[in-house]
Amino acid sequence: MCGIWALFGSDECLSVQCTSAMKIAHRGPDAFRFENVSGFTNCCFGFHRLAIVDQLYGMQPLRIKKFPFLWLCYNGEIYNHHTLKAEFAFEYQTEVDGEVLLHLYDRFGIQKMASLLDGVFAFVLLDTANRKVFLGRDTYGVRPLFKFLTDDGFLAVCSEAKGLTDITHSMSTPANIVPFLPGHFEVFSLEQNGKVQSIQMDQFHCCTKEPSHAIYDTVERLPSGFDEETVKSNIRTLFENAVRKRLMAHRRIGCLLSGGLDSSLVAATLVKLAKEEKLQYPIQTFSIGAEDSPDIIAARKVAAHINSEHHEVNFTTEEGIRAVEEVIFHLETYDITTIRASVAMYLVSKYIREKTDSVVIFSGEGSDELTQGYIYFHKAPSCKAAAEDSVRLMKELYLFDVLRADRTTAAHGYLELRVPFLDHRFTAYYLSLPEEMRSPKHGVEKHLLRDSFKGLNLIPDEILWRRKEAFSDGLMSIKKSWYTSLQEHLESEVNDLQLEKAHKTFPHNPPSTKEAYYFRQVFEKFFPGRATWLSHYWMPRWIDATDPSARTLSIYKPDKDQ
Repeated sequence: MCGIWALFGSDECLSVQCTSAMKIAHRGPDAFRFENVSGFTNCCFGFHRLAIVDQLYGMQPLRIKKFPFLWLCYNGEIYNHHTLKAEFAFEYQTEVDGEVLLHLYDRFGIQKMASLLDGVFAFVLLDTANRKVFLGRDTYGVRPLFKFLTDDGFLAVCSEAKGLTDITHSMSTPANIVPFLPGHFEVFSLEQNGKVQSIQMDQFHCCTKEPSHAIYDTVERLPSGFDEETVKSNIRTLFENAVRKRLMAHRRIGCLLSGGLDSSLVAATLVKLAKEEKLQYPIQTFSIGAEDSPDIIAARKVAAHINSEHHEVNFTTEEGIRAVEEVIFHLETYDITTIRASVAMYLVSKYIREKTDSVVIFSGEGSDELTQGYIYFHKAPSCKAAAEDSVRLMKELYLFDVLRADRTTAAHGYLELRVPFLDHRFTAYYLSLPEEMRSPKHGVEKHLLRDSFKGLNLIPDEILWRRKEAFSDGLMSIKKSWYTSLQEHLESEVNDLQLEKAHKTFPHNPPSTKEAYYFRQVFEKFFPGRATWLSHYWMPRWIDATDPSARTLSIYKPDKDQ
């Protein structure tokens, strides 16, 4: 990951600026730069770098001789930058994929620039010639971005909200830190007095329709029609393309492997393509869990099948409990299911950072939302309702699973996460399919995705058809879940009277359990008064759920061999 930070119209002292920028130092341990914009008072950038491509010329803010009036800070990967370079005959000065933003903006302006990008990104672009600032974020918010704009014209931007809180504390006017909306760009004017004003906010990518730049991928050349064999073939093609384009890296690539369908498909496809691309090292896979956990057992089977260099991280309840506070600090949320699942991802990421040389890490996030993988989808009242809820989940990914995946890996530095299931070519195609094709079938969730890879021997059949097991649930045995052990420990941390008064203590999203109360307490310790960063808790729908864990649902049935 990298960390970006910028202020416009600020009269904050230099020490406050530097201290705030350093709050996200964990996102980029390779180098740091803090730079004031020449000729523009009260404008500055901070950048923490994790070097993935062009280690020599990739420092930011990025500026090139052809456009001396443009300043760019961005975090992400633009997978089609070579295609765009060839299509428009751009002359690059560096090997940095983000350089294409400067050329596209100069040639086409911000709207078309943003719509042409195939990748994951958060950017801050300053045009000093036209006195404009532009912010943008990818379709699903895979790369994070936060901002605040005060009434008196002060704009602040950061990869994580914690990089802005100290500044708001020192201000005389209120500042509401908010996540920047995925799939949008915003335009700000820099007034002559140095103050900032928002003048335009538009959506450029949508999670419910094909992006406008179809000429840059194979999607328009895929066979059309909705017969099952054509659809399944297209799903395989688009998914493989999504993994292949994410091989763009000058650092070693690895993959998280829980043993579930999604991470197994990613890992198997990654190993297959790595051989075709003749990478000079074996793909490392990483799983975490107790010795008898369903995930550990399943991941071993997959790793043996695909012949990856497999690593197992032993998970204990005690270690998980010790990590909870650190996890909440990095997540900047108090959502119950996000925290539960994040603890294991945080610990396995720590292992990767300390014990291996893998830097670019693939993962299976996004599949459950896209392909209706959560068990509660079996209770959807109709295919239409299921399809609508799938889109809702995709739009909210930046608040939950995508947030978890980014923060738990970025927390340790030297790791960059890539999520092929959220490739917007793949998602756009999948969401365009008839509603009935995407719904659970024969009592099996994600049936279409599973069926698309049937008979290929890419992963073992028992994994291909393995029932959904939430990451946080699969950590430990069926006999005792991670969340049960966590709740037992937290029983003594919150008393009955505190829980009884929770609605008064925490009027926004009041906690209803001692576990939720404890998470909220820790969150408030780190981020007092910021509860509105989370609009709502993640919970199953269409079923009487009192807890987000799938194991608490009446329709939950473990695999027979568990």
